[in-house]
Amino acid sequence: MSQHTPALATRAAAVATAAAAALLIPVPASAAPAPVAEVAPAAVATGPVGPPLRLTLNLPAVAGLPDTVVPFAARASALKYALSKVGAPYRYGAAGPKAFDCSGLVYWSYKQAGISLPRSSRAQSRVGKPVSRDQLRPGDLVFFYKPVSHVGIYIGGGKIVHASTRKAPVKISDMAGKKFTTARRI
Repeated sequence: MSQHTPALATRAAAVATAAAAALLIPVPASAAPAPVAEVAPAAVATGPVGPPLRLTLNLPAVAGLPDTVVPFAARASALKYALSKVGAPYRYGAAGPKAFDCSGLVYWSYKQAGISLPRSSRAQSRVGKPVSRDQLRPGDLVFFYKPVSHVGIYIGGGKIVHASTRKAPVKISDMAGKKFTTARRI
């Protein structure tokens, strides 16, 4: 185990806590999801390692229209669960709760929110409603590469939470530089 692991875990906890605070919902202490009250415009996470991370959630208002098949609160709950796993190790084929691959993190997070999804990223890319990149909202699934081989959960501000490779734990990353394929709203 690296000497930097405690510092990275502390920073990951600070980022997950700040991101959950941006949604005004606590990081889960139990398996029961908390209701979402409203969304804050921004949150700043500071930690012992590196510069502050600013998370901005831009949510367009859609008054009087149904959000989608799954209410926003359920997607926000799934996002909250994914953010609570920032810093968890990557393991190919793992679907939590201690280690994850990319689709395993999505599968586990949505399952905690009471929503069943297929297990693979390719199968996940076929469920829900297609969303264009410029219409992404927190909780949407974002898919990369052709054929689809990677998935993350959009958190806002061009960022996703995902389990990327065995070289890195579950983390928050910028979407820029990744080969975007499609996005789906569950």
